[in-house]
Amino acid sequence: MNDEVMFARQDEMVALNTADDAVDAQKYLIFMAGHLKLGVVAEDVVEILHNQVITYLPMVPNYIRGIINMRGQMVPILDARARLGMEPQEEDSLVVVLNLGDVQLGILVDAVDQMLDIPKSNIHPLPANSTQMLVSGMCSLPDGSGTMMVLDCEQLMPNE
Repeated sequence: MNDEVMFARQDEMVALNTADDAVDAQKYLIFMAGHLKLGVVAEDVVEILHNQVITYLPMVPNYIRGIINMRGQMVPILDARARLGMEPQEEDSLVVVLNLGDVQLGILVDAVDQMLDIPKSNIHPLPANSTQMLVSGMCSLPDGSGTMMVLDCEQLMPNE
């Protein structure tokens, strides 16, 4: 620690800590899937679509709802609830389209909650004995509205 920080006043320390958090924070889009609040890194979000017609595909896992045509590109749509082992979603109303490297993927969600900057130090890893491979971490939301689970988007689609 340098001498300037060691002898800073209380208000200066608060400003220094706030600046450190802002530098080491990441923006997350938080959405609902059933009773869960899930977050994805905001820079992976391409757009949020409402009331899309999803074309059914035969012989795919039950959590893949089908595909949509988004400006000439076929985007697979995954039901977040079904993928997490919950009851599948009834309505096809809200799709969060993510860019995962060179692939786009749509996630069917119940609602978009908010977009927040969350300090990386606030995100905690899952317990070592957890078998949940779709979630890479969790944190308490700063506004006190609950716990967000960080969705590991790379694990959503099967490698088969």
